Amino acid sequence: MKRSEFAFGTTVLATLGLSGRAEAAGAATSEISHSNAAIHQEVHLAASPARVYLALIVSAQFDRVVRASFSTDPNMMKALRTAPTEIDARPGGAFTLFGGYITGRNLELVPNVRIVQTWRAASWQPGKYSIVEFVLAPDGSGTRIIFDHVGFPNAAAQSLADGWHAHYW
Repeated sequence: MKRSEFAFGTTVLATLGLSGRAEAAGAATSEISHSNAAIHQEVHLAASPARVYLALIVSAQFDRVVRASFSTDPNMMKALRTAPTEIDARPGGAFTLFGGYITGRNLELVPNVRIVQTWRAASWQPGKYSIVEFVLAPDGSGTRIIFDHVGFPNAAAQSLADGWHAHYW
């Protein structure tokens, strides 16, 4: 909004007896949070962007990676048998990962280039979702993943950052 539009808007509100310029300016400042945690990670994987993309959005391939990652964890292996990975690999498609602990939806899928998802852990308050983005860039014979995760509960930041490394990369 341009400054003149803001002035026009506050003039209309003042004419209606609803607001003054000082209240509107003060409210805008207090509405911006500068304390939300975010995760940014960049990793190299020795697989093509096409293989990485499919491993992230095809249920059977994702499950294969997860089973290898958790092969020594009997509780997770039981959870995976009880609630296997389900990924609807279409924009808007839902997914359930890690025995149902992680759920979300695909927001944007650009094959072999980018995946954007809503993402939540079962331990979070109902209705709380974060956003994850995987950007896949060719890097020699492999893939450089540029990963960003925002909108999660601040207290979960370290656990999530560690979890991405332990269970994805």
